[in-house]
Amino acid sequence: MNHIELVPIVLFVCIAYVIKVCMDAMVRRHMVSTGGSEELVNSILRDEAQRRRHSSLRWGIVLLSIALGFGLIQWFGWEDVTPGLVAVLAGATGLGNLVFFAISRKL
Repeated sequence: MNHIELVPIVLFVCIAYVIKVCMDAMVRRHMVSTGGSEELVNSILRDEAQRRRHSSLRWGIVLLSIALGFGLIQWFGWEDVTPGLVAVLAGATGLGNLVFFAISRKL
């Protein structure tokens, strides 16, 4: 892939993220300005913070498991892309998601 093709893709993702952030801020401002109950606003913000922490935990566990999958591939000396190699990476990703599920249920 050329770097020239990558620039519009990254630009599109950045613009979409900025729109999402602005919309979230507008929704929060509207909730506060309409006089919603303080308990409701605090509950929504608390849930949002917890969702962000869980998202960080999920991505950390999944990326760690994928790194372990790549480490296994390197350790076994596999160099060609084969179904077994793809299965190791898919299994590592699935295992990371299952570990996150188990940890999140305890939290």
